[in-house]
Amino acid sequence: MSNKLFFLLFVVSTFFLAFMQDLPDYLIITKKDVKLKLPKNFPKPNYTFKNNKLTPEKFVLGRALFYDEILSKDNTVSCASCHQQIAAFSHIDHKLSHGIYGRIGNRNIPALQNLIWNKEFMWDGGINHIEIQAIAPMTNPLEMDESLPRILTKLKASDKYKDLFYKAFKDSAISSQRLLKALTQFMGLMITNQSKYDKYIAGKDEFNEEEKQGLTLFEKKCASCHTAPLFTNNEYKNNGIAVDTSLHDIGRALITGGEKDYYSYRVPTLRNIERTYPYMHDGRFRKLKDVINFYGDPANFSETSDPLLQKIGLLTFDEKQQIIAFLKTLTDYEFLRDKRFIDPNFRRY
Repeated sequence: MSNKLFFLLFVVSTFFLAFMQDLPDYLIITKKDVKLKLPKNFPKPNYTFKNNKLTPEKFVLGRALFYDEILSKDNTVSCASCHQQIAAFSHIDHKLSHGIYGRIGNRNIPALQNLIWNKEFMWDGGINHIEIQAIAPMTNPLEMDESLPRILTKLKASDKYKDLFYKAFKDSAISSQRLLKALTQFMGLMITNQSKYDKYIAGKDEFNEEEKQGLTLFEKKCASCHTAPLFTNNEYKNNGIAVDTSLHDIGRALITGGEKDYYSYRVPTLRNIERTYPYMHDGRFRKLKDVINFYGDPANFSETSDPLLQKIGLLTFDEKQQIIAFLKTLTDYEFLRDKRFIDPNFRRY
């Protein structure tokens, strides 16, 4: 081997090793990245991080935990397994949740977005605080099937997490409270408000005629439940779909025991709705047009459906197309590509 060729190989290999060791700039989190930026037209959030001060280090810890299968019993399922950024942190692969050992849940995976405006979580509102929300999937036998004590044991045995917890909290203690606060920082900053609709409202973009007609129809027929700017009223409604008798899911009544709450579910936000298929609490509809076809014909509603549904009436083909065109303006591509939420194990070479 010539000296010139040897020197060239040495330079290339040295550069490659240095590149591999450096943290990619798109994974670096700064103070600016964790600054809470509340949209001006949004209501006051229910969670403000007052007792969970936002820091880059806690956010990075939360991100690592969110993407780590260590939170599941057999170390095969992470939060991100079911909450994918490309789908606004919902799950586009399956109708129902998938857990360890191939176990199947009984509900569709909800999107994770604008969570700090929620008072309650899950389809039935069974969780009433964002800081404890993550306990439910971690301990659910059909999902991650793990316990907090066992999770802490695994984290304490990890040099990686010893270092991350120390950087985040300035001491070596690893506790469930700190784990949950870090996850809350990561998920709580998943704020979406840069869709075409948002820019249209701010006078920074234009709607075409079909989108304008769709907005008018939406405000007249849909906004009672899907109220802007969050596009949910955070209530629970029976949306009139036939009961799936194979799931034995009674909805919010599982929490309240109230007869009026049978088969009522949380009104989901419609932000990024184009990306959060399949639809409904049981994922029965794969396409957005299937949802609009259902709501656009009162004959589809069950006897127990919410009276507000009758307000929609019978939609024509053109009206359905116009509403769908509007709904697509709620897709926030900046949120779907936000580098802060990228899997830290991912590398661009």
